[in-house]
Amino acid sequence: MKHKLLLIAALVSLLFFSCGEGQKNEKIDDTVAVKNLETSDFNYNVDQFADLRILRYQIPSWEGLTLKEQKLVYYLTQAGLAGRDIMWDQNYRHNLKIRKALETIYTSYDGDKSSDDWKNFEVYLKRVWFSNGIHHHYSNDKIKPEFSPEYLKGLIAATGATLEGEAFDVIFDDTDAKKVNQGKGVDNVALSAVNFYGPDVTNADVEGFYRNMKSPSPDKPLSYGLNSQLVKEDGVLKERVYRSGGLYGAAIDKIVEWLEKAQGVAENKEQGDAMGLLIQYYNTGDLQIWDDYNVAWTSATEGNIDYINSFIEVYNDPLGYRGSYETIVQIKDFDMSEKMSVLSENAQWFEDNSPLMEAHKKKNVVGVSYKVVNVAGEAGDASPSTPIGVNLPNANWIRASVGSKSVSLGNIINAYNNSGNSDRLKEFVNDEEELALEEKYGQMGDKLHTALHEVIGHASGQLNPGVGETKETLKNYASTLEEGRADLVGLYYLYHPKLQELGLVDDWKKVGMAAFDGYIRNGLMTQLIRLNLGDDVEESHMRNRQWVSAWAFEKGAADNVIEKITRDGKTYFNINDYEKLHELFGELLRETQRIKSEGDYAAVEALVEGYGVKVDQELHAEVLERNKRFTSAPYSGFVNPVIVPKVNDDGEIVSFSIEQPETFEEQMLYYSKNYNHLPVEN
Repeated sequence: MKHKLLLIAALVSLLFFSCGEGQKNEKIDDTVAVKNLETSDFNYNVDQFADLRILRYQIPSWEGLTLKEQKLVYYLTQAGLAGRDIMWDQNYRHNLKIRKALETIYTSYDGDKSSDDWKNFEVYLKRVWFSNGIHHHYSNDKIKPEFSPEYLKGLIAATGATLEGEAFDVIFDDTDAKKVNQGKGVDNVALSAVNFYGPDVTNADVEGFYRNMKSPSPDKPLSYGLNSQLVKEDGVLKERVYRSGGLYGAAIDKIVEWLEKAQGVAENKEQGDAMGLLIQYYNTGDLQIWDDYNVAWTSATEGNIDYINSFIEVYNDPLGYRGSYETIVQIKDFDMSEKMSVLSENAQWFEDNSPLMEAHKKKNVVGVSYKVVNVAGEAGDASPSTPIGVNLPNANWIRASVGSKSVSLGNIINAYNNSGNSDRLKEFVNDEEELALEEKYGQMGDKLHTALHEVIGHASGQLNPGVGETKETLKNYASTLEEGRADLVGLYYLYHPKLQELGLVDDWKKVGMAAFDGYIRNGLMTQLIRLNLGDDVEESHMRNRQWVSAWAFEKGAADNVIEKITRDGKTYFNINDYEKLHELFGELLRETQRIKSEGDYAAVEALVEGYGVKVDQELHAEVLERNKRFTSAPYSGFVNPVIVPKVNDDGEIVSFSIEQPETFEEQMLYYSKNYNHLPVEN
């Protein structure tokens, strides 16, 4: 499957404490317009509120593109933004109605804006903007407003906004408390607020509905459920397909308009043909065309521009069927892509020398292309909170027979690394040696882990003959198992002399040690700052980092591989034996691949529930207390640069300029005004 190393910044967050995500962000003076690019004094910081901060990123490859290539980038970014509201509606059925009311209040209210209530209203709106809805983008919990229902009613009355009934009540009550509920032993579909299913649809309904669907070619299973909503009408289950003339058709028609313009300036025939198939897919909702498109898109590796666009990741579906709308437009980073392509060229070596069972190794790893790219625009599930690495397509049979594309989002990583410094690292490292390793080798280890996770990790391994897709066999644990498996591939090879042999590092042991330190520190301790005291771990990537780390900690206890140290009332984790930890990561990688290859649900349930869900509450309270003195928010996201076309008297585009938004509010309101293509109820 494709996987975000996001981890919203998921993998970045495992680096979060080591790669300089920083001090309190200084809000930009609203009177100063921040223009263009590639300046040494570029201000990456936009805003900070609640547990979030907003950053900017540059597009360093832009000036090297021809006008035709710039047009292609522009059309693709417009296509992505045209579908923005789809993500809002997918996240929750009342999101668009709530957003419209909140934005009407924000732009129309002329009352007292100095009160705490108004300031709390502004923060709530910005949190909703960031999460594309009223549920937290990472924890999936409903965002709690720090103002009363009476205050909101007063704002509505004062501005003429409209919000009533369930859409109003849900802001304050306990209804639909979780966007995605991954709990064990519950009806995950019924208890998830995500708008992929009708309110009376259950786990059993979903599993039964798709159990009866058979692909025309069993060896090439279609991605049933990927682009539809499943509802009951008069007690009968029915799919509402996302397509022109169907669900979200008004926005999809706008997406298609821009994709047709993009196809007209495609860099080559292969790229243009792939876009044509994507257009057909949007027009028809035909999942066979979706597979045809993915084969064509994966094979189209030439050119400087690439893109992701459609209903892709299934993390927001508690059962892993339905894809969230997402787009990323990418420009190749020529220098870094050349340096890192060595991983793709050696993919077979990594597979042959992995600790997997021989039956689970691919005999022919095909078509793993890897590029470092610079993002030019994002929308949907990729914005404001973005991945830092992507690997697609998700279909196992396409990955096995055709290959995949892996990219690292270079300018996004650069923005994280240059947006501020933090003393958090010094607070949580065990000693000066660990600190020195992280400061010297941490960023290199992070970059290589991203690359290994995407290029080697997700391309490795194979299912046993006759075993179904992981969403069917491993169900609600499929995503966290796959992310942990890819993480383990990266960890195993980060501490390996092959990296130095390939010229990727100068000291493989030091890079590996820094990477191991950072992963264990985050997986066992520092990622807990993202949770409220008493919460279980629910997000798939956080779960995988915890179960990988906790399993290694437990299995290495007899040899004191990882030591838990208490000093001056503070907890630290110190790795005493990196060689043995490397072996443990290999053992766990072998087992996770076995689980996936055999579709062993009982084993994945035991692994995730036993190591990845429950939190040591005493340690959690300590971590939260130690973190209080740091003012930087634990989650980051981005405003997008604005590509502005200049036209001549005949209406032809003759050039572009790149402008940076001054504020988060400016961009969110601009998007709502200009890409508002759906009704508030769909």
